[in-house]
Amino acid sequence: MKCISVYTDNFEQFSDIYEKVMNTPLQDDEEIEVDGITVYAAGEVPDQYVERMRQKLDVVVMRVKEHNITILQHGKQFEIIIPTEQNMVH
Repeated sequence: MKCISVYTDNFEQFSDIYEKVMNTPLQDDEEIEVDGITVYAAGEVPDQYVERMRQKLDVVVMRVKEHNITILQHGKQFEIIIPTEQNMVH
């Protein structure tokens, strides 16, 4: 799964730039700024990452069902977790 970190704790700001972030091709370890907010393509995270984060009391978990995307909010960041092709083939 691929992880993109968006460094804001403001849900409204995150919502405003979400589509732009999703439509911007990013390489692993690439950092950009979108409307004044830092966005970082963190690369791959293990499949268990989302489950581990779900267990924490200070993490909000959101789903974009039609795209099988998970969004985690914790601390001062949002993490967009996107399944990669190879993980979808079992």
